[in-house]
Amino acid sequence: MAEGFVEARGARLRMREDAGPAPDAPVLLLSNSLAASMRMWDRQVALLTRRYRLVRYDTRGHGESEAPAGDYDFDLLVEDMAAVLDAAGVARAAVMGLSLGGMTALGFALTHPGRVERLVCCDARADAPPPFVASWDERVAAIRAGGMAAILEPTLDRWLDPGFRAARPDVAAWVAEMIVSTPVAGYAGCAAALKRLAFLPQMHRIAAPTLFVRGEADGGAPADAMRAMAAAVPGALFAEVPGARHLPNLDNEAGFAQAVSGFLGLS
Repeated sequence: MAEGFVEARGARLRMREDAGPAPDAPVLLLSNSLAASMRMWDRQVALLTRRYRLVRYDTRGHGESEAPAGDYDFDLLVEDMAAVLDAAGVARAAVMGLSLGGMTALGFALTHPGRVERLVCCDARADAPPPFVASWDERVAAIRAGGMAAILEPTLDRWLDPGFRAARPDVAAWVAEMIVSTPVAGYAGCAAALKRLAFLPQMHRIAAPTLFVRGEADGGAPADAMRAMAAAVPGALFAEVPGARHLPNLDNEAGFAQAVSGFLGLS
């Protein structure tokens, strides 16, 4: 395990590596959701390191990464991803991201196709219809007025099934801590990027083998939107995690493992 910081454009980004089964193991880069951190993947580390050396980082404005003021865009977030791989000395990797991380992974596959061995895009979308844009305006207004606590309960409700939250209050509390510790500037900066999301018309250009994964009960990444994304990418696969909401890797850990394991060569 190695941890440190990488200098990106206008921000220092926290990154971490977890060793794989051998020094020459293939690399899997993980990218986190908005209002989370690289820790959101902690429960998948044992599974994924069966085959991969893992490279994780806190998205700009999240976790221990710096949170510059102002709007971010996907060009910037994609170049952050490239900077992390460069710092790890990795030319080519499998990439898996969820929500904002999945959208950043799509942008990376479009702009750096030679660096993506395969792609897993979870609980994301590739366009920004007016209701989607309006939802980010509302959330940013709420956190500017009342801090991240103002959106905590609605976010937890979108992310985790109530039954799971009742059964695993420890995980729910851990997720809540990630949400409330996210800097307002980081959340708002990334929300500005989401409002300009426009990858869908380009997705036919993604050449890497691609899997789209969705929590079956995720209202933030509708089934029709994610199926349209899968249809747009040549040869892409689509899987749903039963009963899960926006964080299926936590909401149904076993179902998420089943959805990604074959594609990532873990089984």
